[in-house]
Amino acid sequence: MISKILVATDGSETAWKSIEYAVALAKQTGATITLLSVIDKGFFVTRSIPSVATPTHLIEPIEDYLRQVAEAHIEEAEKLCKKKGVQSKKVIRSGHPVEEIIKEAEESKVDLIVMGSHGRSAIKAAFLGSVTFGTIHKDTKIPLLIVRK
Repeated sequence: MISKILVATDGSETAWKSIEYAVALAKQTGATITLLSVIDKGFFVTRSIPSVATPTHLIEPIEDYLRQVAEAHIEEAEKLCKKKGVQSKKVIRSGHPVEEIIKEAEESKVDLIVMGSHGRSAIKAAFLGSVTFGTIHKDTKIPLLIVRK
């Protein structure tokens, strides 16, 4: 039985489709949803500006901006949950997306992870997005549902 669903979102079109799918599934099963967005600080900060040349006053506004964007995406998803009568909670984490998705799924004891096949990642894998690919190959027993474009 599915009673807890984690939806990993990055604000992409495919992530929105995965949210819609998860909300419909939660509505049918009576499950609750955890809406997760992960700020990949390592990718955006260290690849944009060399860490040696980055003063703290530049890093903090970038992190603040990324958090605001993540919050906006999750708030839209939360509105959909409320509209459909599905209970949800919002979680924003910072770190490596694959690690943080699995960590949240295990801590929340979810029955299913739902995510899009491709996201906003600048690194494109041949068939799947790099975060989706990494999550599939992570050592966990939690089922993963991939929603295609």
